[in-house]
Amino acid sequence: MRERAPILNCMFDALTAHEAVELVFEALNSGTRGWVCTVNVTTLTSMRNDLELQSFVDSALLVVADGQPLVWCAPLFGGRLPERVTGVDLIDLLCHRAATEGKGVYLLGAKDHVVKRAMQNLRIRHPGLRISGSDGYFAASESKSRADEIRASGASLLFVGMGSPRQELFIREHWERLGIGVAMGVGGSFEVIGGVRFRAPRWIRQVGMEWLVRLLQEPRRLLPRYFKANSLFCLLITRATATRLMRQIGAN
Repeated sequence: MRERAPILNCMFDALTAHEAVELVFEALNSGTRGWVCTVNVTTLTSMRNDLELQSFVDSALLVVADGQPLVWCAPLFGGRLPERVTGVDLIDLLCHRAATEGKGVYLLGAKDHVVKRAMQNLRIRHPGLRISGSDGYFAASESKSRADEIRASGASLLFVGMGSPRQELFIREHWERLGIGVAMGVGGSFEVIGGVRFRAPRWIRQVGMEWLVRLLQEPRRLLPRYFKANSLFCLLITRATATRLMRQIGAN
């Protein structure tokens, strides 16, 4: 039985990135279908007011923590998370494994030139990778035809980079039509893989400041989101910690 760690309104799987990859391919090779959720602070706080998003995450095959603050806060709730597991790292690791096992991959999302560059870079990094994809700019009326294209590609793995909650809603709404084995919403990962956005150095990621590097690249879009999500997260963590301490005092 997998170890899990509760944080506020979410149950996280206590996994490293490599362990997550192993479980994804165990599912693929056994015929088990499902989706993987990489939950960060913004997603966690959004879930509280979005019942569909909360349900999607609750129904996931795997839920990993895409945020260093989540790793740090897990012990406050009696759990443990071994490391931060990001969507962009999982894409690379899963594509490497897919190339060795001959499984197809599909990228859906971002602008056309961005997704094409991401596909090209992944082919270079992982020789032999069977990969196809298409952009994420389509009308709701085209959703079924996009799902049919993904099914026709024969891909086993689907990465959807259309932002949350649109990417999650697409996966759930068209789940049976998609025909893939495992899907994962990956936000803006294609921009990073395609070289449109740069990623923070490892040491910045390890101290939990990658969000600042992202903010500097997209301040107008991200500043309101980060301010709202981070403020709410800090408030909720403070309340939960105070409640836990009061209960411990009362028990004594």
